[in-house]
Amino acid sequence: MILKKLTLAVAAAALAAPLLAAPASADLTIPSLAYRTGPYAPNGIPFADGYADYFTLLNERDGGIEGQKINLVECETAYNTQQGVECYENTKGQGSLVYQPLSTGITYQLIPKATEDMIPIHSMGYGRTSAANGKVFPYVFNFPGTYWDAASIIVKYILNEEGGDLSGKKIALVYHNSAYGKEPIRTLEELSKKHGFELQLLPVDHPGQEQKATWLQVRRERPDWVTMWGWGVMNQVAIKEAASVRFPMDHFIGVWWSGSENDVLPAGKDADGYKSIAFHASGKNFPVYEDLQKHVIDAGKAAGDGSHVGEVLYSRGMVAAMWASEAIRTAMKIHGTMDVTPAQVRDGYEALDVDEARLSELGLPGFTVPVKVTCENHGGPGLGAIQQWDADSGTWSLITDFMPADREVVDALIAEDSAAYAAEASITPRECN
Repeated sequence: MILKKLTLAVAAAALAAPLLAAPASADLTIPSLAYRTGPYAPNGIPFADGYADYFTLLNERDGGIEGQKINLVECETAYNTQQGVECYENTKGQGSLVYQPLSTGITYQLIPKATEDMIPIHSMGYGRTSAANGKVFPYVFNFPGTYWDAASIIVKYILNEEGGDLSGKKIALVYHNSAYGKEPIRTLEELSKKHGFELQLLPVDHPGQEQKATWLQVRRERPDWVTMWGWGVMNQVAIKEAASVRFPMDHFIGVWWSGSENDVLPAGKDADGYKSIAFHASGKNFPVYEDLQKHVIDAGKAAGDGSHVGEVLYSRGMVAAMWASEAIRTAMKIHGTMDVTPAQVRDGYEALDVDEARLSELGLPGFTVPVKVTCENHGGPGLGAIQQWDADSGTWSLITDFMPADREVVDALIAEDSAAYAAEASITPRECN
């Protein structure tokens, strides 16, 4: 595959060039691989709503992206890998500009397909971590951080809480027994060697409703900390079971897919103090929500009933849509056209630079981390903060600043895994200028 390469000088000139007119019928088609049905629907619905509502906001308030309306095509996957691949095959011919698989299993299957088809994938904070290496994975992006970043940051937080010494401590990983849940294991193993803690691995089979044996083992082994890579009903069951064995909630930390309202509300007061990592804030105290209320919800154009607005997963869908729209906007500027192709949108993702000033312009000041993507680095800044649940107020609050991952450990693993993938798939890593 031959990829178009722009020198910095040419790219800078293109960004300064005026946009060319596009045909009035040239809508921007964006698929949504959603799951509003199945065991993971309670988590899939708010994400899909936030994703759709942000694009509706752009259409209703701004006339789309640079005047081009967005055509969102939703396809139901039920969080099933085969159905997700079928959704991809059924929609890619419609001019689809970017895919958000919202499933590690689906992402793994789509990486070679989308690369061959020259369509970008944004597996935002999930999927194959080593896809952060843009030299090997030119069409896959997983910013603002990867699972390995998350694992590293969680351990860094625990290290700080333990006074800088984890020798002799026990950290357990309760994980969804799938490609998703297994993703952080390699990193945690390396971190256990580096910091001298004992790692305990506790798999939970899909969908995660049966965990009594897991938490009896926690009670027996008495780890100092538990971290969790769960999704859907698994999370809420785990929190309930942790409470039943009286494991301290403030020593229980989930990944960013185990830190939503859906995970803690079923446990009531017992969830108080539970923590998770996060790469964005929660709540509606941001200007963009005023616009969403006015142009989308009050106008009767919301994807759902409006009850999820401001929740963690609604906000996550919204921020995914924001980065997609900014990548498309960047692609338009680079290539001097509003009638962009999927390959051109890939260029937009690779040149994406959403700093704090731009976040403020978008009505999201301080909402998430600034993101700058490069040819080499598709994983973004790799930052994360720890948030904690307050059962009395029913809110999540960030209790730390955004922290960097252990780049020494994480980058070495990314280089190792991406090199192995390149060798297996007979890929010659591209040069990055």
